[in-house]
Amino acid sequence: MEASSSQRVESGATDRLATALNFGTRPENVSGDHYACPMSDATSLYRRFRPGRFSELRGQDHIVRALQGATASGKVHHAYLFSGPRGTGKTTTARILAKALNCEEPREGDACGTCLSCVAITQGRSLDVIELDSASNNGVDAIRDLTANAWQTTPGHWKVYILDEVHQLSKSASAALLKTLEEPPAHVVFVLATTDPHKVIPTIRSRTQHLEFRLLNGETLNDLLASVQEAAGLNVEDGTIAAAVRLGKGSARDALSALDQLVATGESSASEPVFEGLFNSLATNDPGAAIRALATLQHDGWDPEQLAESFAAQVRQAFLLLVAPDVASAVNEEASQLTSWGQQLGLAKTVRILETVGRSMREMKSAPDKISMLEVAVVRLTRPDLDNDSAALAERISKLERGATPAPASPAPVAPTLGKIGSSGAPPASRPTPAPAKVETPAEVESTPAVAPTPEPSRTPPSSPQTVTLDEIKSRFEGKVTAALPKGSQLFLRSVTLLSFESGTLTIALGNATLMQSTERVAPGLRKALEHEFKTSFQLNWVIGTEPSPAAQAPAPQPISREVDEVEVFDENEVVESVTIESGAAHLITSIFPNAVEM
Repeated sequence: MEASSSQRVESGATDRLATALNFGTRPENVSGDHYACPMSDATSLYRRFRPGRFSELRGQDHIVRALQGATASGKVHHAYLFSGPRGTGKTTTARILAKALNCEEPREGDACGTCLSCVAITQGRSLDVIELDSASNNGVDAIRDLTANAWQTTPGHWKVYILDEVHQLSKSASAALLKTLEEPPAHVVFVLATTDPHKVIPTIRSRTQHLEFRLLNGETLNDLLASVQEAAGLNVEDGTIAAAVRLGKGSARDALSALDQLVATGESSASEPVFEGLFNSLATNDPGAAIRALATLQHDGWDPEQLAESFAAQVRQAFLLLVAPDVASAVNEEASQLTSWGQQLGLAKTVRILETVGRSMREMKSAPDKISMLEVAVVRLTRPDLDNDSAALAERISKLERGATPAPASPAPVAPTLGKIGSSGAPPASRPTPAPAKVETPAEVESTPAVAPTPEPSRTPPSSPQTVTLDEIKSRFEGKVTAALPKGSQLFLRSVTLLSFESGTLTIALGNATLMQSTERVAPGLRKALEHEFKTSFQLNWVIGTEPSPAAQAPAPQPISREVDEVEVFDENEVVESVTIESGAAHLITSIFPNAVEM
């Protein structure tokens, strides 16, 4: 029996038709939402209570706004790509869209759910909706038949093609679909559903409107299961619903399947292990209790990998409840219990548990005895001293900071008194055993203030810059001062002339301006050598061919006559640059005739 677009069915006739087709009535929950129940009570919950209208969809408000608005305004895209995790409503939403497009009495872009078209689509016998499982029909022949029939008309306003798991189409099948998808008939809408949108070829993705479905949060799943429980007349406890929400992991279909299983078994512990004993042993750092808790769970028949995965999932919820409670999916009593355990463990240990259990799960894959990997992991978690990673060390330090009493500080050892070098003739009569001597590097020796040496009979070491004369500097300049410098610096300084020394400033004359740029590399070492030799501070003043000032007249400097045309200036034994140095005769000429110009 097919109905035209103008045909209307009264509610009484609809009820009689539904009874004849064994469709049943639609139960109504507390919040007023309706569920289409074309199946018997023995059918699984996720099939019996599948949403039939946009208003019944949970947790996908952004999808509802986009599709319902497009249907109400008549601006429907010719192709949609629905992507998202399993059980989030991709195929269900595609059927709701087909209902809304072909509904005889649409209400603000939503299907009425009672007309013959909506009933036929719900029962899967409408000619306006063609569904194709691309996982089992991924060949090019199936797609060619589909595109060939797309041009045929149907009784409804729109012909909707729903291709599930479209990413599994072969390359040739995707190519066959591409042309029709790009320029479909005016009455055709394609809805492609996939869990892996990145596997869909880019040319198909570019021709569709991509809508991404999201996992449902714990509160939304809890409300959904509570309404389904009431509509189905189930008598379950809040703990059972909380366990189904946790097992669903954001998927509405998986949560409803888990609720079905929990109702069938009659207890939530049958679907996952109970870790209360293990949590308590970790909180009290009792390795024996932790091993006994694992042995009990294994005796109950749980596989080590299942134990590790389930325990990591619960610890993760405790971690989220400590850091971001709005992100956690645990609700009601379970959330309170996990929050209490998380507070007992502390954030640092909770993170360490996640890392250690995750590492043990990787090790289990290649271990001959899997339970031993988990046992070693929990012992390390209860005995941080057995683990040498940074997280265990941080936990031990945190424990010491919280509960340890600081021990009385032991008296500091008296540093031995070291006599100055050359300050007296004999060492002290008695001396405590000194600590291991520190080997001083040359940099430390130079940076440490030197102790004045023993005075020599011939001269007295100067105590201030005024006691050092220019003659004394000249007499010791080449023999002692420059001898401590690198060879490159020694070659450079052989061509300079010491002009004057006033108030701690040593004026040095250069032969020409090209040498001035090399003074920046030579000056630091020369200044340190002068200060080390004369035990006073020095400032260097570099000039070019300048005679000494009248206030600091000294015997005329005798330039060293060396026939050197070009030398390499070194900085810490590395060649820096090549500079030209005037010979001794050329320097004398420039000294006598300072304004002369060589032609």
